Amino acid sequence: MTEEQLHKQVCTYIKTQYPNVLFNTDSSGIKLTIGQAKKLKALRSCNGFPDIAIYESRGGYNGLFIELKRETPYKKYGAIKKSEHLQEQLEMQNKLMCRGYFAQFCWNFDMTKRLIDNYLK
Repeated sequence: MTEEQLHKQVCTYIKTQYPNVLFNTDSSGIKLTIGQAKKLKALRSCNGFPDIAIYESRGGYNGLFIELKRETPYKKYGAIKKSEHLQEQLEMQNKLMCRGYFAQFCWNFDMTKRLIDNYLK
């Protein structure tokens, strides 16, 4: 499954299972022209924002942010794989956590569904 397919599947799941939950997705995964990409980049404070934001306070958190991946971003021993992009995303997750949000990488539908269900219960 591609990241785009996973993204669509997760959004459909949220809409059907939690129709009253407010959420939004980041458009950075959408194929754009260079001009469109530059315009969108100018509208963000910085890079690395997660793919999905759920605007519901639960369990002491202000909201849930999910960064979707096709495969695990971690090495066998738990460190993040060597990639400037992954490091940037991990740093953003840390910034969000410091501000009272829950943020996590997810790399398949079942994992993402469990995270959402556990968070929203």
